[in-house]
Amino acid sequence: MHLLVLTDRPGGGRALLPSLEYLDHSIEDITVEEGLTRPVSGCDVVLVDGTGDLRRAAAACRSLSLDERGRPVCLVIGEGGLAALKLTWGFDEWLLPGASPVELETRLRLMIDRTSLEQGQRAASVGDLVVDEDSYQVRLRGRPLDLTFREFELIKALASAPNRVFTRDLLLQEVWGYDYFGGSRTVDVHVRRLRAKLGPEYESMIATVRGVGYKLVPPGQRDREDD
Repeated sequence: MHLLVLTDRPGGGRALLPSLEYLDHSIEDITVEEGLTRPVSGCDVVLVDGTGDLRRAAAACRSLSLDERGRPVCLVIGEGGLAALKLTWGFDEWLLPGASPVELETRLRLMIDRTSLEQGQRAASVGDLVVDEDSYQVRLRGRPLDLTFREFELIKALASAPNRVFTRDLLLQEVWGYDYFGGSRTVDVHVRRLRAKLGPEYESMIATVRGVGYKLVPPGQRDREDD
């Protein structure tokens, strides 16, 4: 595991967390200011030193959380600063500097596992169709589809709950918003466009529930229902 430590402390990450001496992880040290001003990449976990200037540490956590980083941020904080902790700072976990090697290793591992799980949940897969929220891309048998923003949001809503029937009004709320004043005919038009882009083999994945709305059905299951 490669750890990036944002700290101004002499001795870097190993001085901040002495337990790192007993763990087999590579460590890269940069200052907190560098963490605020340069892109952060190439690491598995970011550790932010909050034992000194807590305000700057909080700003670094916020900056990192706004980045599409795909990696967890852990705030290392002294007991005296615990009362000031706020979730709005954007950290994923916190640690005391005196954490034991076992505790440190466990928390690092759980942060990695939790981040991987959360990332996996942002990509919905229905048969050969994959809807990836992070890249705003829909792939069919590995081939990306050229969708508009509304088309993407529509198929994302349907793919979030395969076989669930979405009424036209519900789709209008989820895709166009509560302040949209157009009629449900808009949903029908976008569904037709989506079916055309899915192609003849897959257009039936978006099934019409007559008088109600639409649902997304995996191709194999659709075939069984038709039989």
